[in-house]
Amino acid sequence: MKKKLFAALCLFALPLLGICAKVDTIDVPSARMNRTLRAAVVLPEQYVKAKKRDARAFPVLYLLHGGSGSFRDWLTKTPDKTLLHRLADQYNLIIVTPDGDPTSYYFDSPLVPASQFETFISSELIQKIDATYRTIREKKGRVIAGLSMGGHGALFISSRHPDLYAAAGSMSGVMNINTATWKVPADFAKSRADNFVKLLGPPATGDAPYPGYTMVTLADKLKANGLPLILDIGVDDFLINGNRDLHQQLMANQTPHDYTERPGAHTWEYWGNALPYQVLFFSKILAIN
Repeated sequence: MKKKLFAALCLFALPLLGICAKVDTIDVPSARMNRTLRAAVVLPEQYVKAKKRDARAFPVLYLLHGGSGSFRDWLTKTPDKTLLHRLADQYNLIIVTPDGDPTSYYFDSPLVPASQFETFISSELIQKIDATYRTIREKKGRVIAGLSMGGHGALFISSRHPDLYAAAGSMSGVMNINTATWKVPADFAKSRADNFVKLLGPPATGDAPYPGYTMVTLADKLKANGLPLILDIGVDDFLINGNRDLHQQLMANQTPHDYTERPGAHTWEYWGNALPYQVLFFSKILAIN
């Protein structure tokens, strides 16, 4: 599989800042969707410098992008463009940012064969990363997180595959895919609602019209799985109602989780600030040495 350098920053600017994480861009074939997608892979300095004969394995954070985004977002849209490099170096952590299409919401669509992202992220991507890099190839070495649509994806996929991940996190996540609960303009709500009809079919009645596909219907599943969870959201975020709903359900069924509301909205300034807290949370769980 062909790999190429995502950016030349490590060769020039980043060493001047004391940062030498390397970023690859890789192609990831999906047999399930009959197409190839892309992912960026941030390799910490210690990974790059290690000699193969005595190289250790590294844990992996799978970091999902939001709606209308791409695999490049976490590397190009944060206010600090070195954020992922610094976190990878600080925690000796591989960070993988895969493509999830603009509006897939990271589940396997029963209606659209080209949108099978639960399978892609939980199976095909992990297999590719484990085959290509020196990773800890078991649950204790993997975590998953994301923003907005990716926050939904991280919690949804981990809820369905608790054997694959040591923990999961959501930043400003879509905890209810019922767009009537979102504080957004009517045309945007309709466009996303139409997208869910295309992917999942007509909605059922009620506040959570797609049971089993939306996190506010999966609180008991999260409790049964017992994975460490971290959720945060800005107090001015248009998705705050769904996050508060899930938090209250998890409190009611006594599911341990870390939940935070901070100043901020649905912005890259917020996510750039939130990610270091999530990685700190994961660092206490992962097999990092």
